[in-house]
Amino acid sequence: MALTVLSVAYPFAPVGPDAVGGAEQVLSALDRALVRNGHRSIAIACEGSRVAGELVPLPLPGGTIDDLVRKQTWAKLRGLIGEVLAREPVDLVHMHGIDFHAYLPEEAPTLATLHLPLDWYPDWIFERRMNLWLHCVSAAQHKTAPEGATLLPPIPNGVPRELFETRCRKRDHAIVLSRICPEKGIHLAMEACRLAGQPLLIGGQVFPYEEHERYFREQVVPLLAPARRFLGPLGFHRKRRLLASARCAIVPSLVAETSSLTAIEALACGTPVIAFPHGALPEVIEHGRTGFIVKDVPDMARAIAAASSLDPEVCRKAAWERFSPDLIEQRYLSLYREIALAAAPMHAPVRNG
Repeated sequence: MALTVLSVAYPFAPVGPDAVGGAEQVLSALDRALVRNGHRSIAIACEGSRVAGELVPLPLPGGTIDDLVRKQTWAKLRGLIGEVLAREPVDLVHMHGIDFHAYLPEEAPTLATLHLPLDWYPDWIFERRMNLWLHCVSAAQHKTAPEGATLLPPIPNGVPRELFETRCRKRDHAIVLSRICPEKGIHLAMEACRLAGQPLLIGGQVFPYEEHERYFREQVVPLLAPARRFLGPLGFHRKRRLLASARCAIVPSLVAETSSLTAIEALACGTPVIAFPHGALPEVIEHGRTGFIVKDVPDMARAIAAASSLDPEVCRKAAWERFSPDLIEQRYLSLYREIALAAAPMHAPVRNG
């Protein structure tokens, strides 16, 4: 059964192999999997995105992203979705943005992957709706669903096969890979590395939101030093080399991480992960085996020093057993077929889980 899937990205972040955000990386992986398995992939994403299938580009606004820019962009996105659905035989729309509710198509069968904490979404999306299926990316996130919400079983994030094949000599640096914003706690990792006396490399992007730019300027820049370097956005190949050579990856997030693609990527590269016990991170990290769950900055500093005692091959094997790309891609492709078949006769949703 060959499918035509329309994927719709968060409109303000590019999609592709070098994408910074987890949702964008997942969309990119599924786009490649669809094409590789003989399906048709159409993706609506901002200009500068790279896809294996067909890209419908959305113009990027200039300057700061504020409420007016969001509303204007959503209007353009609704128009593009309508145009594609009017001219293409789309079997399924797959939404990835936190703001998907602002441009949700009314008639087309739609799957929305909830990549972020569920309380960041409006309550009404959890009400039973014709042609809308929802799912989470971890068991921990799934358990936080509002009472009465009906969700499909969660599908965890997977990472590219190339990460599992990357092997580099371990060096002293720790690494943080993240969007640069207050809830990601970059400054805490910087302070922990200072206490531990270990170098830190920070890869990520400062998106043009006023709060993000102020956080970078006021809380990250003052802590930068020769031993604590901000590298900016990293391409895929550079990212995997730095991950594989790191003594540890740090996920200092202050919010409930729904999955943490960075943690999974690090484990796939044979690098242990240190994180606070927020959200799904205790699901991803086996404390004392593939990393450390820590309670505060001094505890994080001690874990950084102890990270070299953990076996890289144990980290890699644990990641492969749970997050291999083949396993995750096949679960999504099976779900696509299931929804398309259920919706085809009368466009009525069939819910599981």
